[in-house]
Amino acid sequence: MNHVLCGLAANTALPSELVDRLIAIADADIAADLAGRADLSHAQAIALVSRVEDCAERLAFEGRLTAADIDPAAQPHAALALLHEGVGRPEWARLLAADPLVEHREKLAACPGLPSDVVELLAADSDIRVVAELALRATPDLASRLAEHPHAEVRRAVAANEATPSAVLAALATGEGLPPVQRCLVCDREETPFVHDPQCARLDCDLLPGASCDGSHESTVHDTQQAVLRNPATPTKAVIGFADHPSTLLRWALAARPDLPSEVCGRLSVDGTPSVRADLAENPAIDEALIRVLVGDHGHEVRRRLAHNPNVPLDVLTGLAGDARIGATLLPRIAAASPMEVAELAKSPNPAVRMLLAQRRDLPAEIRDALAADPDAKVVTSIAGHAGLSEARLRTMVDRHGARVLAKMATNPDATPALLEHLTRHQPPVQKALREVARHRNATAPALLVCLADERARPIAAGHPALPPRVIVELLTDADWRVVETAAANPSLPPAVMSDLVPQL
Repeated sequence: MNHVLCGLAANTALPSELVDRLIAIADADIAADLAGRADLSHAQAIALVSRVEDCAERLAFEGRLTAADIDPAAQPHAALALLHEGVGRPEWARLLAADPLVEHREKLAACPGLPSDVVELLAADSDIRVVAELALRATPDLASRLAEHPHAEVRRAVAANEATPSAVLAALATGEGLPPVQRCLVCDREETPFVHDPQCARLDCDLLPGASCDGSHESTVHDTQQAVLRNPATPTKAVIGFADHPSTLLRWALAARPDLPSEVCGRLSVDGTPSVRADLAENPAIDEALIRVLVGDHGHEVRRRLAHNPNVPLDVLTGLAGDARIGATLLPRIAAASPMEVAELAKSPNPAVRMLLAQRRDLPAEIRDALAADPDAKVVTSIAGHAGLSEARLRTMVDRHGARVLAKMATNPDATPALLEHLTRHQPPVQKALREVARHRNATAPALLVCLADERARPIAAGHPALPPRVIVELLTDADWRVVETAAANPSLPPAVMSDLVPQL
């Protein structure tokens, strides 16, 4: 891979004539970067596809190609991309439905709006992967038909399709009312009974770890039930019976459904598996009474997820804040707090509560400034990235709390060039802060030169347009390919150097 040319291909300042020269010599790697250029003309897109056909798919998805530009026989990937976007031609679908490559027919099956005759051909395809792909996006009528398919893999796909009628999903949950399944991917390939070794070393094996079949196609039937439980179109009454199912994975899937009756929530709240109780704890379906019961759960993940429940009462949340290891994240209940609640949270004696509030980026100026002056470093770190803080206040925060607030402060959109330089001079250096300075729009050349001395910040700093051109040129020969590629993509690279780097036609 030529990292200089790949970087140049992504350089937003690359002149159009140099783009043409790169297209003429492009390999797959260079073409991938060229295809992502926002300024690529229609003529250049066609020329690029002629050079490297594999990039046609991306160009088609991004609307750079039209049906008139594509020969579906010679460029099937591009044709499939246009069909997927709904701008291909019906005759292409008929051609590709008979393509000998399964991968092409499988991609075709994922395309919307296919002609009815093509849909019928794909539904009868000899390869089950094609039919299963079709089932994932089938219309209600077709999904109802495919729910009776003899292969379990097709039924699993129907179970995941949100367009599948609710009555059909209910039938798939138990199998009642449907013809017996005859085959699955396991018994298609192995003598039963068979359980796939999770440590299988066969290079040609693509069965999932633990896939099994004893004649009842049990692993795929189980996956089908799991898909039914996760499908929001499945009626509630069809799934509540799984609350006592012996499969942890099925109870786990059930616990996340937002339509659970309170009685089912209560049964799941005493489930022996912490992951089931944790998903239930975050579920907005649980009522306040159950929330207050789950506060006493000894599972750490249960309490942490309970804090993420949008309906958790504030008094419960403030009690969780200190020991649930919530981290630096904006919780839904904090985000929805009213102005009066915000004011109360800001006065909380618990710094963990004030830290959670400081994650909001729409705080009134007086509360924002009060949190910036908080004596607790965790609170100050949380507020340090908030827009609107003055440079004087930001410097005071650094003086009081030092390295603990530097990284977050370096993300502040209002950080001035002088402040960013000040952050890079901190001793000892804070590596994460250097990485943030390296990507900050206000970073100056002196700050970036410091960032270049850090191994992890160097590849980021190499792409900053404030870096001196001579330094960018020097980085083109760096030992780290990431630095080379980023430097070549730097828009401040002198045009004359760009021209010298791209081979002449």
